[in-house]
Amino acid sequence: MRLRLDISYDGTHFRGWARQPGLRTVQGTLEDALARILGGDPRLVVAGRTDAGVHASGQVAHLDLDDYQMARLPRRRREGDEDDAVAALAGRVRGVLGAYPDVTVHRTTLAPAGFDARFSAVWRRYIYRVADANSGYDPLERLRTTTVKAALDVEAMHIAAQRLIGLHDFAAYCKAREEATTIRTLLEYDWRRGDDGILVANVRADAFCHSMVRALVGACVAVGEGRLDVEDVVRIRDDGRRTPDTKVLAARGLVLAQVGYPADDLLASRAEQTRNRRDADDIGA
Repeated sequence: MRLRLDISYDGTHFRGWARQPGLRTVQGTLEDALARILGGDPRLVVAGRTDAGVHASGQVAHLDLDDYQMARLPRRRREGDEDDAVAALAGRVRGVLGAYPDVTVHRTTLAPAGFDARFSAVWRRYIYRVADANSGYDPLERLRTTTVKAALDVEAMHIAAQRLIGLHDFAAYCKAREEATTIRTLLEYDWRRGDDGILVANVRADAFCHSMVRALVGACVAVGEGRLDVEDVVRIRDDGRRTPDTKVLAARGLVLAQVGYPADDLLASRAEQTRNRRDADDIGA
């Protein structure tokens, strides 16, 4: 039995998603909670392996249960109703995590046939928040907002972001990983200033290579500060080399907001297609 888990977390005090010996991670925390309920050695497969300090409001993972773990699902309200038992698991996990945890499971559902949280995904959406000299500093939002001292030109940032959209090699905006491709399709990239004055970037792509979102954000912030021109961000991308002219901004401002999947009858073919095209570690924004 394969389950889908919809998850959110405040990444401030986690050392990223992936389990690491001796470190507190999102995967480790959730798998430990699941083991208390289901027994065995539960292993989560996630849509996007976020870095240390990165948050998520729309993370997705899947979990495969063996017969022993299926038998330990929370008691069904109606005998033989697997959907009911699976749905109750989310509540049990929240109970194990305790009051006011920095990670939670919103829903647990039976995964459709062919569903793979990572390889069936067709896109991921990230949101990045920046406070500048015009918006001021809000201490209540300090854990999910990066502060820039300058007054940023959001219109120039938006124009620069639009120029980066499309299928390209984003090596200049990625942290290199051996044998991992840096070719991505950037589907959306835009900037706006919210009613509270905070600048918000919306970034959506088929997948992201390591530190790509924060590097793209850093490039547009440099444009907003006047340190780079709009055409510079395109030149840097096409040169294919990382440059000190752009910075990878802090993890605190980044949130994995949404993961997109195709229709149920296309899930298996999408997963197979993605595995064939990219079997290296492809996500880490």
